[in-house]
Amino acid sequence: MSDQSVQNVPLSGQESVSGRVSGPERFTNRDLSWLAFNQRVLELAEDDHTPLLERVKFLGIFASNLDEFFMKRVGLIRRQVDAGIEAPSPDGLSPRQQLTAVREMVEHLQERQAACWEGALRPGLEAHGVAIVDYENLDPEERARLDAWFEDEVFPILTPLSIDPGHRFPFISNLSENLGILLSGDGGMPGVGDPTQGRFCRLKIPDGVPRLVRCDDPVGEGEPAAALARAGSLRVIPLEQVMRANLGMLFPGVSVLATNAFRITRSASVEVEDEAGDLLQSVQEELRRRRFARPVRMELAEAPHEQLTAFFATSLGLQEGDVYVRRGPLEYGDLMELAGLDLPELKHKPWKPLTPPRLLGVDVRSGRGDIFAAIRERDIIAHHPYESFDDSVRAFVSAASRDPDVLAIKQTIYRTSRDSPFVRSLVRAAENGKQVACMVELRARFDENRNVSYARRLEHAGVHVAYGIVGLKTHAKCSLVVRRERDGLRAYAHVGTGNYHPHTAQLYTDLSLLTCDPRITGEVLELFNAMTGYSLKADYEHLLVAPTTMRPRFEALIDAEVENARAGKPARIFAKLNSMEDRKMAEKLYEASQAGVKVDLCVRGFCCLRAGVPGLSENIRVVSVVGRFLEHSRIYHFAGGHEDPLKGHWYVGSADWMYRNLNNRLESICPIYDTLARKRLLEVMHANLGDHAYAWDLLPDGTYKRRERSGRGTFATLMRSTQKAHAAALAEMG
Repeated sequence: MSDQSVQNVPLSGQESVSGRVSGPERFTNRDLSWLAFNQRVLELAEDDHTPLLERVKFLGIFASNLDEFFMKRVGLIRRQVDAGIEAPSPDGLSPRQQLTAVREMVEHLQERQAACWEGALRPGLEAHGVAIVDYENLDPEERARLDAWFEDEVFPILTPLSIDPGHRFPFISNLSENLGILLSGDGGMPGVGDPTQGRFCRLKIPDGVPRLVRCDDPVGEGEPAAALARAGSLRVIPLEQVMRANLGMLFPGVSVLATNAFRITRSASVEVEDEAGDLLQSVQEELRRRRFARPVRMELAEAPHEQLTAFFATSLGLQEGDVYVRRGPLEYGDLMELAGLDLPELKHKPWKPLTPPRLLGVDVRSGRGDIFAAIRERDIIAHHPYESFDDSVRAFVSAASRDPDVLAIKQTIYRTSRDSPFVRSLVRAAENGKQVACMVELRARFDENRNVSYARRLEHAGVHVAYGIVGLKTHAKCSLVVRRERDGLRAYAHVGTGNYHPHTAQLYTDLSLLTCDPRITGEVLELFNAMTGYSLKADYEHLLVAPTTMRPRFEALIDAEVENARAGKPARIFAKLNSMEDRKMAEKLYEASQAGVKVDLCVRGFCCLRAGVPGLSENIRVVSVVGRFLEHSRIYHFAGGHEDPLKGHWYVGSADWMYRNLNNRLESICPIYDTLARKRLLEVMHANLGDHAYAWDLLPDGTYKRRERSGRGTFATLMRSTQKAHAAALAEMG
């Protein structure tokens, strides 16, 4: 494990946060705090307590996270700099200063990334029979085999693109891997440029071909790779090196003077026009513009050719600060091919989600049991992936689509899987004559294309599809089922913290509430009417709905804790979030801290609030848990003057404490009234706050320090408790 558990780059440029705290010293920089989160991901790759292939996976996740950061955030900051904006962010940094600080921290983290790969993971893989080799170290038989494979399988799909007065500079797509090539000679075409000066060419490393090619079996039809690894003889080579070695086949009659492997990242900070008359068409136009958005980063392997680097950087409109030269693979995400090897001894012990105890007697596929009867008995809360998403949320919507007594189904879709079972269920329900409405958020970043396709498919099946309210992105996660029963119509609802995505439900921790409590279902129905209609209801009594009631209700709950603290009553606030950025909410929490309210925040990602600062936030503790599963659930608790944590106020839902969630999105936070459900939330709270394996504490200066490993972590704790509850339920059933 690296001893560098606290980042070296100050998050705000301030050297002291003691004494009277005001101005920029009250907040940390959002983007540098986000990079600090990605550092925590990197530390999992550096941690020798983590199984080897999981470490390789975390190294790839770190790289993928960084790609998204550059697309979303660096592209936006670069636009601000280009527009001449000098106004500082809440932490006091101007856009130009932010770019400088971002580069400094990224270079530091990428150096650690390379050191982790070259000093620990690559040798570790070799010790377990997986060698990443270079072309010059291959034996003659391996070279011949790879060269023949290249000629048959790769050469036909390559398209070298010359760049000269007769050939324009080519379009280079986002996140593509490329070879920049410098050639000499006329290639049998005299008069094309000056052969003594060198000519430039771009060659894309093709998609659809493994980035790490097996030396023994490039086609991949022989013995399984895992078997070779166990025998100590799995050798793979980067595709880019095979291509370099065979460039003569692409450029006969010329000399290859130099090559650079490089990668381009383009900005994704292109916003859709909310006022557009046809939102579907507007989103499609946004995707087209994003494809051609300006580059914000060029990555190169170490020791690149200077002339090639300068030519491509200038041609792409990049500045010196946009070019990153680093050690290790050109694309660390390519290592995910190795992380996927079938070598369970080098991974976490597999976890299979268990059926929630209340649903053990229900199997929608076989027709056994009645999920609606189980919900009528009392509310059901499921914690994914400890408990099965398929046996709870998916089963709920699937059962509704088949049940002849169900009259209507309403659902939101923000992100879902490529072959979504929820879309299939909604189509089936519509074909079965039910009233089906679906709110499809077309502007879910990086899922726009998929959602456009789903919207069309649903409309074609007769589903009433809405795209939400102008100016608001719909982020709420809820479903409603209306059913005819003996005593009249009854509504059932699902309210969750995560997307209707069966695959990410295996990887992200999320909470799902299944209820027929009319206090909740009645307001979920009104929420759907707002999504498909023209106006937002402003007087929800139970749900907290953004952008109307959520912020004022949260502020009122914090104010009540302040009053309780001043009156000597129990006063506490707990919130589990992905991110904490909203300044007004931070100021309310500072006020609560100064009144003596104990505030515990579990914030997985970036946190712009400062914790533990004397005179400002000494009663605020912030912990970040990062590990096997991605902590994604949002939980809120306010003591309400009660010592017993099962009393007071408990909520789960879709919103973080970020300005966009509270102001610019349609969000829902749902109260939890059931005592057993509250016990589950309290268990999650204790597991996160008490973690001594995968927890980092936010320090007053804005840096994070990992807790010493001294006990069981969140994930093992919750796996064990889920197994116990499951076993007890089975025993009770006999």
